[in-house]
Parts: sequence; C-alpha cells; structure tokens
Amino acid sequence: MTDECTARVGEDVIEKVIAVLKFDESGLIPAIAQQHDSGEVLMLAWMNAQAVAETLRRGRACYWSRSRQALWRKGESSGHAQRLVEFRYDCDQDAVLLLVEQTGPACHTNRPNCFFHAVRDGAVQMISEPVGTET
Repeated sequence: MTDECTARVGEDVIEKVIAVLKFDESGLIPAIAQQHDSGEVLMLAWMNAQAVAETLRRGRACYWSRSRQALWRKGESSGHAQRLVEFRYDCDQDAVLLLVEQTGPACHTNRPNCFFHAVRDGAVQMISEPVGTET
C-alpha cells in the first residue's frame, strides 16, 4: 500500500468539511471504516477535527483514541493501515464513513473486522478467527 490516495484534498476543502461536521460535546464524531470494494464494515472509531484533517490531508485513516487521549494513526505500529479511497458524511453531518483499502486485519484482535460477535439462532457466536499478529 502506498501513501498516495485518490481522496487527498486541499486545505480549503478540509476547512469546509470540518466546518459542517457536528462533533459531540467531547469534540468527537463517530467514524465507520468500510472496505471500499467489498462493502465489508471493518470497524467503528472516533475522530476529532485534527484526525479528520490529517485523514483528508494524508489519505490514510487517522482516528482519536479515547483511551489514550491521542491521535491514532491506523497501522502506525502494525502496518495494518487504511488507505482512504473516499470520505463521506451523513445527512445530519454527525457521522462519517471512510471507504478504505485495508491492509491486514482491521481489528486489534487480529480479525478481518471488529464485528465478529453475532446473535444467531438465539445465541451469541464468534463468526471469525484471528488471522495474524495484533494490530
């Protein structure tokens, strides 16, 4: 995966996007990451204005870690990065959708995505297994 991204935008667009997004009282907005070609929902994370700006500027997913209270550049230590293909936001401007090209597992549990618990046939089932080292 390269750092080049078709979704990279200029500062004027970044400012316009941040101005219309409705961040919560903590300055955060929920961000869903979805594999651009398959439609698989990979994960839910949070972004602040700085994470939105960096994601659009660099073309790689950057989130806000609520536990560490710091920017979290997806794949920075694991190499399991998300190249931004398209940045979308919803009709109420209070949630974002990142269409990405995922490298490696998206979940810190080493699964392809974070949604591996399913309620099926009246029971909770784990529907995927870890695939590698932790992200």
